[in-house]
Amino acid sequence: MRELRKYRFVFFMVFILSGSTACAADAPYVTTPQNVIDAMLNISAVKADDYVVDLGAGDGRIVITAAKKLGARGVGVELDANLVRTAQREAQREGVQDRVSFYSDDLFFMDLSKASVITMYMSEAVNLRLRPSLFKLKPGTRVVSHDFDMGNWRPDAKITVPVPDKRYGPPSSAVFMWRVPADFAGTWVWRSPVNGVEESYEAALTQKFQKIDGKGRIASQQAVIGGPKIRGSIINFVMGAEVAGKATWREFEGRIEGDTITGTAITLSDADQVMVKGVAVPWGATRTARGQMDIEAGVQSFGSGFFTREQK
Repeated sequence: MRELRKYRFVFFMVFILSGSTACAADAPYVTTPQNVIDAMLNISAVKADDYVVDLGAGDGRIVITAAKKLGARGVGVELDANLVRTAQREAQREGVQDRVSFYSDDLFFMDLSKASVITMYMSEAVNLRLRPSLFKLKPGTRVVSHDFDMGNWRPDAKITVPVPDKRYGPPSSAVFMWRVPADFAGTWVWRSPVNGVEESYEAALTQKFQKIDGKGRIASQQAVIGGPKIRGSIINFVMGAEVAGKATWREFEGRIEGDTITGTAITLSDADQVMVKGVAVPWGATRTARGQMDIEAGVQSFGSGFFTREQK
């Protein structure tokens, strides 16, 4: 395929006049090197069992590359009907027409539920408008953006790719990747042995995007929750307290499904100032009170929501 990927600068102009709004958009073309496309597919670890959805697909080269090089399936969404026809011809020429499809549609009304990977090359304003829809996707879905981020939803990974012939800005492109996090916010309870006695545990978790914080209790004693991490539908954290005069620490890891987490717990012990992990044992927790993940932090909307601005 020749270098022909459409790059979008989308400008939303909102006019609040007698309750009406108007929106204008401009979408000039800029070439995208193949190494940037390869980087986008690599950072999201696309495999043969993935379904890639490219928003603003242009000539279709991301989806076509994913199908031809990695065996994935996918769909490209593009407003320009001429580019859709170009993408369809290119898919036929590359022999992947049975694995990919292209549609002329408005990306804001596209059903994204089948996607395991979403790629896009939009402005930050468009990314922010899309952001609430992305959090409705299955936890673990990877979202990859070329050059534009998601405001204060910080990426899980970011790389810089050299682009010596880039027609704007520095001679490089940024590639961002996020995993859609599950909503772990709320109060979780379980029981686990402490110094040979079954004791109650409680963790009250707050969540902002994929970042999580919380307060804990073990056997009615205040506990510390350390190093909590979310990766899609999986959570990992350490929790400890002093119970009956003895320090007890455990590492918990599990996968959420509804209001339950199922996984393993590992006892941590201090041997000559070195933390030693014990044997993993089954662990499960139940959510007794739901919280709500904060996905709108810092975003201020204007008019009908066509134009959003993020307060950094």
